[in-house]
Amino acid sequence: MAKDEYSPLFETIRRRGKFLYIIFSLSLFVCIFFIWVYRVSHLPKNGKWAWIGLLSADLWFGLYWLLRHPFRCNPVFRQPFTHILSQRYEKKLPRVDIFVCTADPGIEPPLMVINTVLSVMAYDYPTEKMSVYLSDDAGSDITFYALLEASKFAKHWLPFCKRLKVEPTSPAAYFKKVTSSTSPHNSKELVAIQKLYQDMENRIENVAKVGKVSEEVRSKHKGFLQWDSYSSRRDHETILQILLHGKEMSGIDVDGHVMPALVYLAREKRPQFAHNFKAGAMNSLIRVSSMISNGEIILNVDCDMYSNNSQSLRDALCFFMDEVQGHEIAFVQTPQCFANITKNDLYGGSLRVCYELEFPGLDGLGGPMYIGTGCFHRRETLCGRKFDNQFKNDWESGNKNIDHIKEASLHELEEKSKALASCTYEENTLWGKEMGLLYGCSVEDVITGLSIQCKGWKSVFYNPQRRAFLGVAPTTLPETLIQHKRWSEGGFHILLSKYSPAWYARGLISPGLQMMYCYYNLWVFNSWPTLYYCIIPSLYLLKGIPLFPQSFCGQEAQFWVGGMS
Repeated sequence: MAKDEYSPLFETIRRRGKFLYIIFSLSLFVCIFFIWVYRVSHLPKNGKWAWIGLLSADLWFGLYWLLRHPFRCNPVFRQPFTHILSQRYEKKLPRVDIFVCTADPGIEPPLMVINTVLSVMAYDYPTEKMSVYLSDDAGSDITFYALLEASKFAKHWLPFCKRLKVEPTSPAAYFKKVTSSTSPHNSKELVAIQKLYQDMENRIENVAKVGKVSEEVRSKHKGFLQWDSYSSRRDHETILQILLHGKEMSGIDVDGHVMPALVYLAREKRPQFAHNFKAGAMNSLIRVSSMISNGEIILNVDCDMYSNNSQSLRDALCFFMDEVQGHEIAFVQTPQCFANITKNDLYGGSLRVCYELEFPGLDGLGGPMYIGTGCFHRRETLCGRKFDNQFKNDWESGNKNIDHIKEASLHELEEKSKALASCTYEENTLWGKEMGLLYGCSVEDVITGLSIQCKGWKSVFYNPQRRAFLGVAPTTLPETLIQHKRWSEGGFHILLSKYSPAWYARGLISPGLQMMYCYYNLWVFNSWPTLYYCIIPSLYLLKGIPLFPQSFCGQEAQFWVGGMS
């Protein structure tokens, strides 16, 4: 194959039947229009105000339905060609920094956090080009202890995953699925690695129950000295520890191979400074990682979303490294999928309509929104770079641009990097305004993605057959209501902020994409007409006053009221 011959790294497949869907939508809109006409032209004497209320509800639902039409009309599906990536670009693969964020060891147990960390460390990717960062916004020494234990276990786990092609690469998820009697792998090797994991699990759980790390354990690792000045989770200095980093920091597994770098970070917090929650943590990670590893691609995952597909990193790179279209892509978003969805999925936790229909439709309009986890970013776009059609990424130059990392000692790197995670670093800078994740809104991920798209970049939605990540979804009504409340409040907050797509994105993204953002931001207003429809017609039915067309509803209403009387 000639060197100058172009081989696409992914394929875009458009769903058939667009014309039929448009015909269906038009016919449905005609029906909605006739409902509006009927409400206006048949105003009754009894129940006049209730009728007007139903007219308002019908108008809202109809207009809200119109907002979603553009991105349900033309969904596209992406298929990466990882075999071409491996054949032609293996030596050009970029450095990748993986961010795992946690904030509360009470809600997010350290054992769950390290399972996520171990799962992403085991990606099928050159380990010398991978770095994994854990951001602990609680600054918990228990979480640090768990990560320290995980760094030791990883020396056995990563070779085990590589030799036996383990999926999923989260130890807890894998051992739950596979036993020595059902495993096709060497049962003795499986029992041995499972014993190592159980021993680690017991040690971490014992420390978590006690609520503190023993002095004996603290004395064995210098990293615990950084907690000597710790006051509380809202008042402490930057705590930064490089646990694994090549041969210098015992980053060699039991088979003699280099492991991914592993870094713990608890950014500085002071009561008098705003911390900006996850956005502030992510921005600290972006700066600190630029000093230590400077990966050109950044993957961020929540601590409860473990990797379920060790190939997903290579899949994402197919979009970034495509010679024709790759330079336009800012981020690749994968769906949030969950391992604990019940068979009947009573509360719709799987979000199937969203991820199987709506997000592919958004991809056809210029790209989906950034949802805060399971997303692969081009570092430059997170640092505020605007799109330039003449820009072509030289992936090889990124691998050469790490001389300062090799020359500096790890201790020097740690000390220099701590300043980048201080409370005062962002003062009088563009961080949180034009660089990094944006501040000023409770859903910082969505407005950050919108800002990137407004700078001319595109995004891609990729939903692999084997899910890229699996997490934990709410399975009870109270948990579901809390989650929906948080989502609806966040969307409403965007609508009222300076980042409202109604004016912030005007003329910068496609009208269909702009309508999509408005569709999600206006979701909160569905609650009022829905409650009205559920309550008012029923109350008027008890009085014998129909609020629906007499031909099919009024007679039944009179019959039932007459029967009850």
